[in-house]
Amino acid sequence: MYNVASRRGFAPAPAGVIHPDARYGGNEVIIGVPGEIFPDEQRVALTPANVGSLLKTEGVEIRVEKGAGEQAGFTDADYESAGAQLVDRDSIFQQAQVILQVQTPGSNTRTGEQDLERLQSGQILIGMMDPLANPDFARTLADRGITGVALELIPRITRAQAMDVLSSMAMTAGYKAVLLAANQANRMFPMNMTAAGTLNPARVFVMGAGVAGLQACAAAKRLGAVTKAYDVREAAQEQILSVGADPVDLNLDTADAEGSGGYAKAQGEDFLQRQRAALKDVIADMDVVVTTAAVPGAKSPILVTEEMVQAMKPGSVIVDLAAERGGNCELTQAGETVVKHGVHVMGPENVPSSLSHHASQMFGKNMENLLKLMLTEQGGITLDFEDQIIQDTVIAHEGDVPQAKMRELLGLPAREQPAEPASDEPASDEEK
Repeated sequence: MYNVASRRGFAPAPAGVIHPDARYGGNEVIIGVPGEIFPDEQRVALTPANVGSLLKTEGVEIRVEKGAGEQAGFTDADYESAGAQLVDRDSIFQQAQVILQVQTPGSNTRTGEQDLERLQSGQILIGMMDPLANPDFARTLADRGITGVALELIPRITRAQAMDVLSSMAMTAGYKAVLLAANQANRMFPMNMTAAGTLNPARVFVMGAGVAGLQACAAAKRLGAVTKAYDVREAAQEQILSVGADPVDLNLDTADAEGSGGYAKAQGEDFLQRQRAALKDVIADMDVVVTTAAVPGAKSPILVTEEMVQAMKPGSVIVDLAAERGGNCELTQAGETVVKHGVHVMGPENVPSSLSHHASQMFGKNMENLLKLMLTEQGGITLDFEDQIIQDTVIAHEGDVPQAKMRELLGLPAREQPAEPASDEPASDEEK
């Protein structure tokens, strides 16, 4: 059995120090793609196109669980044609050095610990792990001798954009949110001039202008709605205009609203109260509100109170894309649509899964690009801990938790780090 401890090419690193060049797998590596077992998860971690691309690297074998891609529209025959071997689930976990999943056992808590029990010491697990909200999973992997790579922690630098699953999945969620709203609304989105009179366009308001929010703006605009958007970050104004929406200015001091990586930073209750007061009249005039505000690893801020919902027109719709983190609307119930004060409040969960084909295409390409960073031309895998991408994403390795933020969340002391990596250019606002 392959084991991380059998790596070649360097002497063991001293305690508390990450060796900058960890090599695994000899001259070949087996990559395994099990089917997803998270409830209603329809995506797959690699598509046949990704398989074909990765197999061009010397020494790589890919084994895919039978039926893994069916719900995303990728057949077993597609994978076989691309060069993958089809095997059962147990064989994936017994034979593969690298396991790729959309939902790993870290975030896949509803299905118990079936996959966690299957994982073996020395394997590398790559996927979504919800690490900031579930830091204990890093310790669990470390205790089992498993190397964990959390895709949510891909740094927002230009070089890593092609690996950024959060941006890819947010794009699909923003698009689908508008379709959900249009389907639920009691009016059409575009203006129509008919013999029976003029039908005014729907008025759509998007809260949050990250990737999901901007895509929601673009989708609403394409459907013909009058589209407005608000974001606490000043830099978002230009981006809102770029997708055809009108930015809303609440005249609030937002100079300190942007955190690292371009994410919105959690604000204090005093700011949120002033923000809600300013938004009340804006929201009351809207037919559809899409909320997207989320802070990584934290509960979603309440932006829409019950009082604000009560002021909306009967038949209006709220689609809360932050439902899985508690919701941006006070009335949101995750996974359900509730009607309060004549307003439909939708709290969809795992929205990208509902667009499983294109979501898998993007997720798989992100995964492929990350793997190509790790795969060597001679075969095997290298984890270069002098690379910022590896430093930020590896949350468990050789029985320890090397990632700085994870150590902080777990109350572990800071550890000695390798030399500073070469400075990477931060992602531009358009790339975030």
